[in-house]
Order: sequence, then structure tokens, then C-alpha cells
Amino acid sequence: MNKTKAVMLHLEEKGNITSWEAIKEYGATRLSAIIYNLRHVYSMNIENKIEIFKDRYGNTCHYVRYILVKENEDGRNQKQ
Repeated sequence: MNKTKAVMLHLEEKGNITSWEAIKEYGATRLSAIIYNLRHVYSMNIENKIEIFKDRYGNTCHYVRYILVKENEDGRNQKQ
């Protein structure tokens, strides 16, 4: 299985993914490129959510959580 397919299945099962999870689980170091392909080649509706945290030195840092948005039966979008 390639990394794009692995990330796609992860999003479908768990609803979201971060770069750290992609590296640990699938060895995927270019998650943003994979997400680009999932959006444009596979037409998946994926949103970005920027999350902020403090590192061990007290610096403010951020990372992106990619969230799969699925369509309900009534046509409305629902985040996983």
C-alpha cells in the first residue's frame, strides 16, 4: 500500500491526521503533498485546523490537523 492510500484510509477511519501521526504510522514526511493529492485527485473534502501549543521552552508553536469532512444524507457537511 502506498502512503497516499494509507493516509486516505486513516482519514476515513479516524477522521483527522497530523504530520507527526503520518510520520510515526506511515513514514510519510510530506503530508501536505499527500493532502493536496487527496483534495485534487481524489476530490476529498479536507479542512485545515491550526492547533497551538507551548513547547518545552515555553515558546508558542503551531501545527496543522487535517480533518476529513463528509457529506450527510441531507447534503450537509459533517466533520469527522
